[in-house]
Amino acid sequence: MNPKLLIFDLDGTLIDSRRDLAEGVNHMRRHYGLDRLPLEIASSYVGNGVRLLVERSLQGAKVDFEEALQINKDYYGSHLTVHTTIYNGVAEGIPRLAAAGHKLALLTNKPGDPSREILKHFGLDGYFDSIIGGGDIEKLKPEPDGIFHCMEAAAMERSHVWMVGDHYTDLAVAENAGVKSAFVRYGFGEERGYEASVYFDSFGDLATFFATV
Repeated sequence: MNPKLLIFDLDGTLIDSRRDLAEGVNHMRRHYGLDRLPLEIASSYVGNGVRLLVERSLQGAKVDFEEALQINKDYYGSHLTVHTTIYNGVAEGIPRLAAAGHKLALLTNKPGDPSREILKHFGLDGYFDSIIGGGDIEKLKPEPDGIFHCMEAAAMERSHVWMVGDHYTDLAVAENAGVKSAFVRYGFGEERGYEASVYFDSFGDLATFFATV
């Protein structure tokens, strides 16, 4: 088994955060007298950072965008794990991958501070050498900067690096950084024409694969 750097996305990959994210945008919409968005629609706006999440969730409403953004951040920041859960296999799989000798990192477009708080809540933060979110670096996925930061921190070459996620931004950032990609089909993202190096239907399958290669 050759040690690898496995860089994980967060929302839709390690955690199912759809309901808490939807509650955040609907709290914001309620402030402006806007109708509630269904869970499926609200969660479809996730993956490109909080600013785009808020912009999409407002659906062109004529409001003060920066105020709306802050309302969303304040509410969501105090309701991070009300309904959020980790996916089946993650609690066992992350320690298994670390024990197998792999280095683990997190790269998400969600702001960094809440991302670290969520990982800590689920007892996973200590397994990650790097936890990088929006605001920690200038450019979000699919720009490759975050992967390069993780590679430098782990002292890993491209040939040993994998990006793991559920959304096209994860596949695109892997392509832009010249590393392999793994796509988890159980998440709530979409491929949008990108192709992963390998696909998994469960985190348990992913952990078994990487623990034995």
